[in-house]
Amino acid sequence: MALPDALEVIPVPAPIRARIAVPGSKSETNRALILAALGEGRVTLHGALWSDDTEVMVACLRTLGVDVEVLPDPTESSNRTFVVDGCGGEFAPGGTVARPVELYVGNAGTAARFLIALVCLGEGTYKISGTPRMHERPQGALFAALRQLGYRIDASGDTLPAVVHGAGPLPGACEVSIAESSQFASALLLSGTIGEWDVTIVDANADESPYVVMTEQMINYFPDTSEDDGEYQIEGDASSGSYLVGASLLDRLRTGETSLLGDPIEVANWPHSGWQFDERFADFCDAALRGAAPDEVSRTTGLGDSILTAIVLAPMLARPVRFVGLDRLRVQECDRVAALYEGLTRCGATIEMLGDDLLVHPSTLHGATIETYDDHRIAMCFAMLGLFVPGMTILNPSCVSKTFPNFFEKLAAPQPQGLGATFRDPATGRLVTSLGA
Repeated sequence: MALPDALEVIPVPAPIRARIAVPGSKSETNRALILAALGEGRVTLHGALWSDDTEVMVACLRTLGVDVEVLPDPTESSNRTFVVDGCGGEFAPGGTVARPVELYVGNAGTAARFLIALVCLGEGTYKISGTPRMHERPQGALFAALRQLGYRIDASGDTLPAVVHGAGPLPGACEVSIAESSQFASALLLSGTIGEWDVTIVDANADESPYVVMTEQMINYFPDTSEDDGEYQIEGDASSGSYLVGASLLDRLRTGETSLLGDPIEVANWPHSGWQFDERFADFCDAALRGAAPDEVSRTTGLGDSILTAIVLAPMLARPVRFVGLDRLRVQECDRVAALYEGLTRCGATIEMLGDDLLVHPSTLHGATIETYDDHRIAMCFAMLGLFVPGMTILNPSCVSKTFPNFFEKLAAPQPQGLGATFRDPATGRLVTSLGA
């Protein structure tokens, strides 16, 4: 049974004591799928995320002739075990200009960008398209870099849909800007292992570089399957974990507890590799608990996707926090700067939009109906807040399926495996017991 069109979150009473696992990292899962496809043998990916974004990647790889077996994960319902038989860069041929092979990527930016580069290694014509929002998201820097390498890409402007004319490996050099997205560089680095592309990254910044570092580290550590089968373990997703770490902070703030020991909500598989930018979110929450949250937090140097979680938490903190470097948030699943401003304003927060920055003041909040704009992170951020602020209703809650399909199930599960949260359908007034997205 699907989630209703709207979901009211009923606050969770104290005390909370929970230890909850989160699904696998989306960033690692999609990179691992590309690396496994490019390999020459079989690799088994453990703890892989199974969500909208990774499902479209698997579907597209199968269209390209890559054998991907999807098996259940015995420990996490939103994960799968993938068994991938690599093809060494020799993909199923594309079509003709009149009838290209079509790859649909939904609103998955990672899948779109990685596949644009990947199909250049094929032979023939491929068309990549997605949702209307995906067709608005920038691709120009990636197109430009691939054209430098000698590939032909037909697109109206710098967005999808795009027709890519595969020409096989074309060794050469290119330059790519990551001012708009690090995924452009990661796409080139991943497929460049077969294409023999010498990639120079420009406009590097701390916002994007950590994700490029993740790509480089995964290339270096990924198993070589040219002689024997390999295995790879994917970490828990720090961005998904941020909603639970944030809920733990909110629980402590409401009880006045300031000890850093014995978190009321623990993420069982919080990553510690240093590869995920959002591992830093736990440090932000520790500082906030001490009343020492920074005056300024940057999307370019401080936090990745978890900066959305921090912004929604900020009205509950002891002093104002200015969130800067948010310009890229305007061109993601929705205009996230505007969506956060609108949602927090509806909840009674004192918040200022200063260009692309948000200045959030300590505020007394109340519940509100939150428009999510089909953005999974907006939905999960405000659902987290609703665990402690009465009257919060999330529109289109099923959008969490993009990265965390069992998010609401995790919240509703009895402690300690969940929070024991309850939810109501505001249209009927009835409690919702089936919470799969």
